[in-house]
Amino acid sequence: MLDLIERLARGRVHYAWIVAGVTFLVLLAANGIRSTPGVLVIPLETEFGWSRTVVSTAVAINVLLFGLVGPFAAALMDRFGMRRVLTLALLFIIAGVAATSAIRNAWQLILVWGVVVGLGTGFTSNVLAAMVANRWFVERRGQVLGILTGSLSAGRLVFLPLLAWLVVSVGWRAAVLTLAAVAVIALPFLAVFMRGRPSDVGLRPFGSKDEDGLETAGAGGNPFRVAIDTLRQCVRSRPFWLLTGSFFVCGATTNGLIGTHLVPAAMERGIPEVTAATLVAAMGVFDIIGISFSGWLSDRWDSRRLLFWYYSLRGLSLLLLPFVLGTHFLGLAAFAVFYGLDWVATVPPTVRLAADIFGKPKVGVVYGWIAAGHQLGSATAAFGAGELRAWLGNYQLAFILAGCLCAVAAALVLRIGHEQGAEDKAAPVARLQPEPA
Repeated sequence: MLDLIERLARGRVHYAWIVAGVTFLVLLAANGIRSTPGVLVIPLETEFGWSRTVVSTAVAINVLLFGLVGPFAAALMDRFGMRRVLTLALLFIIAGVAATSAIRNAWQLILVWGVVVGLGTGFTSNVLAAMVANRWFVERRGQVLGILTGSLSAGRLVFLPLLAWLVVSVGWRAAVLTLAAVAVIALPFLAVFMRGRPSDVGLRPFGSKDEDGLETAGAGGNPFRVAIDTLRQCVRSRPFWLLTGSFFVCGATTNGLIGTHLVPAAMERGIPEVTAATLVAAMGVFDIIGISFSGWLSDRWDSRRLLFWYYSLRGLSLLLLPFVLGTHFLGLAAFAVFYGLDWVATVPPTVRLAADIFGKPKVGVVYGWIAAGHQLGSATAAFGAGELRAWLGNYQLAFILAGCLCAVAAALVLRIGHEQGAEDKAAPVARLQPEPA
């Protein structure tokens, strides 16, 4: 096996692309699993008689743990290696997803899907994409990050229509067991081909030069302490709070609200489940286009201005969504195209700003804490929208509030880089002065 890795490392294709391919496969499987709740909400309510609040609580715990694990996952991968940590995490995910098919009580759903799957998928968050892009690539870093982050969209695109069909035709248990099987297929590719750093195969990062291609070492020591110490340093930095606050809104308006509640909201307006899930999955095509273009733009344009436009346009689309759902299929299809282009476009400029401000050696852990804000927003919206639906009988207020939050995020990102001065110098997270692009 080592001979195979050595031959690939000496081949014409830089091994960075093999690592990126394996990472995409793992993220694809994990994001397919994370897209599942949208098609399970109503079947679980129907079979067990649970309220929307019960299912939303399990989803909220899942996405909250998904985010909170991120910075510790980055520190663990720095300390023990990506392959070892990710292999264990994927085994954890497989066990949790498979066990979901055997649940009978609400507390079991919360424990298995909320806690076990939430913790496992936390190791396959966008922190992993950020670490791979920054460790393995000097050239095309933004584009690679865009492609890897696009696995969220690809996961929905590949799995949601299939899962919805399985739920309707066979049952929801067949859907979750199918996801467990997909994760099992990804496991050997991860265990054999994944490598944490270019130096593991005797290479420099892709596109590196003598003066800028030296590999940056991650933090050593106790992973838990590294993550906590990094947070203590970050909280003294104004840009950290601005990035985290804007990413809170990003999570609330994507995974938390649209990812969890759009399919049931469409079904309540008379759109069949498979049709609604297919349209949401179709966002994946436009997500991939949007994030790839965003990655290209983040290598060339001011990331703050990119984020301003992304959040502004997202807010406008959410304010219009209650009216769009009233037009049934055509309106939802138009929303899928527009919203899809924007869904994960915020990630490349956010990671770019984090790397420029805090330095590439710490970007995994720092971005992990920023992404924790994203998942806190996801959890808040997943639970809050369910509560509003139970209280009001519809999702209209949830969509309007989300649109208003996007306007707040658009204002926040424009403040990054203004009036920092001495405040930033007091927060030495690796370093706080931007790196040359």
